[in-house]
Amino acid sequence: MAKVAFVFPGQGSQKVGMGREVFEGTDAGREAFEQVDAALEMSLSGLCFEGPEEDLKLTSNTQPAILTTSIALYRALGETPDVAAGHSLGEYSAHVAAGTFSLADAARTCRQRGLFMQEAVPVGEGAMAAVMKAEPELVDRICKETDGIVEPANYNSPGQIVIAGAKASVDAAAAALKEAGARAVPLAVSAPFHSSLMKPAQDRLEPVLGALDLSDPAFPVYANVDAAPVATGDAARDALVRQVSGAVRWDESVRAMIADGVGLFVEIGAGNVLTNLLKRIDKDVARCTVQTPADFEAAREAIATARGA
Repeated sequence: MAKVAFVFPGQGSQKVGMGREVFEGTDAGREAFEQVDAALEMSLSGLCFEGPEEDLKLTSNTQPAILTTSIALYRALGETPDVAAGHSLGEYSAHVAAGTFSLADAARTCRQRGLFMQEAVPVGEGAMAAVMKAEPELVDRICKETDGIVEPANYNSPGQIVIAGAKASVDAAAAALKEAGARAVPLAVSAPFHSSLMKPAQDRLEPVLGALDLSDPAFPVYANVDAAPVATGDAARDALVRQVSGAVRWDESVRAMIADGVGLFVEIGAGNVLTNLLKRIDKDVARCTVQTPADFEAAREAIATARGA
C-alpha cells in the first residue's frame, strides 16, 4: 500500500476559463469561488472564467485565482491525501486542503503576497531565467561568481533550475551558463520571485501571516524552503514567510515524499506543470492530474489502486 500525495501548482499555470467546469458542475466548486469572491469583495470567479487575460496575469489577481481553482477542484473531488505539497504559491493551496487556514484567509493573504512581491522590485529591474542541462553545482557556482544579485530560485527537476535577481546579473549569469554548455531561457515574469530581492515583500508579509490563527495541518505538508514536512501551524507560518525570498526546493521535496512512501502524485489545479516535472524527477512513480470534473473518476480509481482498495 502506497501513500498518496496531492500537489498544487503555482503561478504560471493560470489561463482564462480555469475553474469554470467545477464551478458550474459541482456545489463544492461553486461554494469555493463564492467564498473567495466574498472575501476579496470582487468577482474573482468572473476574472477566472472570462478574463481579460491581462488582468488575470496581474500577480495580485493570479495568486488568489490559482489558489481558488485548486481548492474548488480539491473539495469537489472529495478525497483526502496522506501528504501534500505545493509549488511556491501552491503551498497555500496545500495548507487550505490540510485545514491549516481557511480559504478566505488564504485568498486575502495571497492577494497581499502578490501585491507585495510586485511592489518589491519595479517592473523591468528584476528577471528570471530557466536553466536547462546544468547541474545544481554549476548553477550555484556561476551565480556566486556573477556580479550583483542572481541566485537559484527554483530547483524544479533534474536539468531544470530557475535563476532570479537583478536583470543585468541574470543576463550575465545566463550568458556564462551558455558558455559552460547549459541552455538559459528568459522567463516572462513580472518580478524576480524567490530571490533576496524579495526580502521587502517577505518583511511586509510576515505580520500578515502573523495575524492569522493557523491550525496544525491535518496531514503533513512539505515546505518548499526545507523540502521537509511541517506538522504545526507555527512551523507552517515560518516556512511560508521564509519562502518569499527562499529557493523552491521542489526536486528535493518530491524525492523526500517518495522516500517517505508516496507512490502516487495527484496534481490538482490548472495545467499539468508539476506532472511534467515529476516525469523528470522519477519516471516510474504513478501520477495523474485533476484539471476539471472530467478527471475525477480516473483520479479516484488511481487513489484506490495506490492504497490497495
